[in-house]
Amino acid sequence: MNRDLSLLQPYPFEKLAKLLGGLKPPQEMEHISLGIGEPKHPAPECVTKVLNETVDLVANYPTTKGSAELRDTIAAWATRRFKLKSDSLTGEQNVLPVMGTREAIFAFTQCAVDRKPGALVLSPDPFYQIYEGAAYLAGAEPYFLPTLAENGFIPDYDSITDDIWERCELLFICSPNNPSGSVHSAETIKKLIALADKFNFILASDECYSEIYFDEANPPVGLLEVCAQLGRHDYKNCVVFHSLSKRSNLPGLRSGFIAGDAALIKPFLLFRTYHGCAMPLQVQKGSIAAWNDEIHVQDNREQYRQKFAAVLEILAPVMDVKMPDASFYLWAKTPIDDDAFTAGLFEQQNLTVLPGRYLSRETDAGLYPGAGYVRMALVATVEECVEAAWRIRRYIESL
Repeated sequence: MNRDLSLLQPYPFEKLAKLLGGLKPPQEMEHISLGIGEPKHPAPECVTKVLNETVDLVANYPTTKGSAELRDTIAAWATRRFKLKSDSLTGEQNVLPVMGTREAIFAFTQCAVDRKPGALVLSPDPFYQIYEGAAYLAGAEPYFLPTLAENGFIPDYDSITDDIWERCELLFICSPNNPSGSVHSAETIKKLIALADKFNFILASDECYSEIYFDEANPPVGLLEVCAQLGRHDYKNCVVFHSLSKRSNLPGLRSGFIAGDAALIKPFLLFRTYHGCAMPLQVQKGSIAAWNDEIHVQDNREQYRQKFAAVLEILAPVMDVKMPDASFYLWAKTPIDDDAFTAGLFEQQNLTVLPGRYLSRETDAGLYPGAGYVRMALVATVEECVEAAWRIRRYIESL
């Protein structure tokens, strides 16, 4: 077996299950989970209708590249959303459909990393654990960039030395960020593009929360959008990952895309041809319907606005927690250790959150950037989120 498999840590939810395994919550309370970022809003009817109508397509093999209709639909959506130059992002050269961003991020890392001694994959800390596992199994070393409150939960890119940039093969940014909900500014992204040019690394932006924001007039800026602002209409060294899981409440559809530099997309298509992840034809048809409809996405955002407003009003008097820039997460500071807080909350209130340390790794200075925080996913109904907030408040007041 691949010896690098031994470098992989248990997934955060395995650690959470172990933490809570021996505890007995009050059975008179119905369990509420804010631990997993699985959207619970209804799937859009425009998608489920198409899926039902195209079920017979299971009789046909899909191609790795996906249909031209799907790729063109995605290219048109991204061009509208991120104000790209017309025809600079084409379905033929710049877009590939993928089976969700997790699969694509992992696979792209295997394709992108040159297995040379000292190769690094840089990513934020706390982080989406796929960045770490993908780096190890691509023969690289993960290098974590702490995201701290004093820097708005954005990595301090200015503190990274040239010798680290020289070893960097791939830099992941997650904007909007999981877990903090912070958003990179256009100026910060411009700085990273310049660094990618100078040190010849790939800049990969995980943007799967980009459509969950709170000011309709100011959606989060994207990497390709900043490229367009700079006149970089070839998107050199840059790729983005998007998904329907959060945007359209379709986590089980496993549908997303990678887009950007055609010189990176072409070899990735070759890799995927061997990798064997072709999107089923009926899923492609449903995805086309989803990317063509914004009404359900706007309704989605309105539901999250209601939940954040209600929950923050309840928690603000007792907890250090603020409205995120985007995403459906609350990244809340805990009055005691985050794992002890999580265990006590479950045991007393039958409510699950995720300890921040489970999303984090220790820095050279002995710091866990995620320690002392919990991630709360406001994915349940408004009523359940309000009930959860009151349970958290009662628990904190009991400490």
